[in-house]
Amino acid sequence: MRSHYCGDLRASHDGETVELCGWVSRRRDHGGVIFLDLRDRNGLVQVVFDPDTVDAFALADKVRSEYVVRLSGRVRMRDESVRNSKMATGDIEVLGKELTILNEAETPPFELDAHSAAGEEVRLKYRYMDLRRPEVLKNFQFRSRLTHVVRAFLEGEGFMDVETPILTRATPEGARDYLVPSRTHPGSFFALPQSPQLFKQLLMVAGFDRYYQIAKCFRDEDLRADRQPEFTQIDLEASFVEEEDIMGIAERMVRSVFKELLSVDLPDFPRMPFSEAMQRFGSDKPDLRIALELIDIADLLAGVDFKVFSGPANDPKGRVAAMRVPGGCSLSRKDIDGYTKFVSIYGAKGLAYIKVNDLAAGAEGLQSPILKFLTEDAINGILERTGAETGDLIFFGADKAKIVNEALGALRVKVGHDLNLVEGEWAPLWVVDFPMFEEDEGQYHALHHPFTMPSCSAEELKSNPGEALSRAYDMVLNGTELGGGSIRIHSPAMQRTVFEALGISDEEAEEKFGFLLDGLKYGAPPHGGLAFGLDRMVMLMTGCESIRDVIAFPKTQTAACTMTNAPSPVDNKQLREVGVQVRKEEG
Repeated sequence: MRSHYCGDLRASHDGETVELCGWVSRRRDHGGVIFLDLRDRNGLVQVVFDPDTVDAFALADKVRSEYVVRLSGRVRMRDESVRNSKMATGDIEVLGKELTILNEAETPPFELDAHSAAGEEVRLKYRYMDLRRPEVLKNFQFRSRLTHVVRAFLEGEGFMDVETPILTRATPEGARDYLVPSRTHPGSFFALPQSPQLFKQLLMVAGFDRYYQIAKCFRDEDLRADRQPEFTQIDLEASFVEEEDIMGIAERMVRSVFKELLSVDLPDFPRMPFSEAMQRFGSDKPDLRIALELIDIADLLAGVDFKVFSGPANDPKGRVAAMRVPGGCSLSRKDIDGYTKFVSIYGAKGLAYIKVNDLAAGAEGLQSPILKFLTEDAINGILERTGAETGDLIFFGADKAKIVNEALGALRVKVGHDLNLVEGEWAPLWVVDFPMFEEDEGQYHALHHPFTMPSCSAEELKSNPGEALSRAYDMVLNGTELGGGSIRIHSPAMQRTVFEALGISDEEAEEKFGFLLDGLKYGAPPHGGLAFGLDRMVMLMTGCESIRDVIAFPKTQTAACTMTNAPSPVDNKQLREVGVQVRKEEG
């Protein structure tokens, strides 16, 4: 129905007759001449109708915003005085000769060029309208190009695209499963996969050697800006590899994506142990563009009478840390109160601080409500260890190590952005040497997943599971975890040892993971892999604030779709077919 896309027309088409289809973005009547801005996915072009083309002019007069039309006309150069350098098609226009209205449109629920006033809920309800906005469309064109580059790279590296099941069985992988009742097996349920983890390992057992997939994953967990109940992974697995092999492939892939799509040469990817990342930044995904660091000072405060500090300082599970903010004296009391409220989200009971108004003046040059509780030696030790200078501010965290890390780690990022302390555009790194387990009330839980190979022997794992490290690795970019993976367990004996450390009995392991354990018995090769969050990668590279901006039909913060009204009740007939009865909550 068309010869060209609207946005593809240029001065080189001058004099050509073209046929175009699209949506009317804007209609203007200038003294008997009607201008239509016609839009399709490639852009926008100005079309002019004058009264000489009687029928077409009459139709153009009836056209309104978002009407779908087809037209033909001749491309001509605009007068130099009215050329629009902000438009790709701004040097030319189309003199309309024929016009057909393919479909009328009701008044849109919001103006596409004033979408921000509509609110996200309205825009998600009418998502198909929101997707017409050029800036949103651009995100999905970018996403499409990114997946193309990824596929081409992995195919070039010998990886084979294999689909794995969506209907599978529930296996514990760290989040709640979405369950699907089975009609043919009453009382039994499928689960939607949290990842293709077990299947890709079994593909290695099958001898596929190198697998990849752009995979849909599902997790029933609380949402945030970079989390959705259904999301997409760039999933890959390879046999006969070590950590450096997988990390090298992944690093080359990300470099190629950035180079091809953004013309960016990423800097070096440093390696940082998990313990160092937590100690220096309070996070296992630190944003290295922000120079602020956490400094341990528990030894300086263990003997003070101030229990807020001395308590955690003498607690084996506690931590007392300081964070120097260069130029932080400019922060007002209101600013500090705001940061105090911010860290309370992470369980912090308060936010102590010292302002260094004049370092040369000694104690007289310091300002803080806590100075009276600290000894002179402690204060001097803090100033020396943090490297504080005149004009700086020092924030403190004192509590259980987990709370201090989360609170000061998040504060570090917020202060860094608030005070324009972010340096550079891209800061990648690998975080390695993760603990194998984390402990909660005497019970060990897998930090990644229970199929991760420990870096120690089975005997060492049995004797001291709390100290065991894993052969896992995460790629981090600008404070966001882009992807994570590990070398997998390929030995049935080691897998059972890990299950034992996790408190999973042989019977439970056989019931939940029997098919994997069976597969490992039949010559499983050493293997490992990695999964990237495709949505997160697109979000970062396009500069979006949320992955909802790069998912065509995302869910709201309550995991609902306002466009389709999903989830929704189903009728009793359907429920009876799958053997499910809904119990209504009383009250």
